[in-house]
Amino acid sequence: MNSITIQEAQEKVDQWITSTGVRYFNELTNLGILMEEVGELSRLMVRKYGEQSFKESDKGKEMADEMADVLWVLICLANQTGVNLTEALEINFNKKSSRDSIRHIDNEKLKIDNKHTS
Repeated sequence: MNSITIQEAQEKVDQWITSTGVRYFNELTNLGILMEEVGELSRLMVRKYGEQSFKESDKGKEMADEMADVLWVLICLANQTGVNLTEALEINFNKKSSRDSIRHIDNEKLKIDNKHTS
């Protein structure tokens, strides 16, 4: 499978929405859908990494697919609101690098072997 850039993903989602999907749902509808998709991802992660057991309705669900659903709707929202996700992510990396340059290194909680990590 070929990799695509974030910009290409934004363009491909837009092409799909404006042809196959007819039009974008409004921003508030997509925000609600994003929350639903995050909830579905959360449900799977809680069952895989947390204490809850899987239910019959969880069978056949894949985390990768749920993550892709979250990304899809986030890209829709970015397209609708004029956000260039490539630029936004680059700015966010710079913000985190300057703000957190020593914060995590000095965080004693991160130096402790955490039994909850996989």
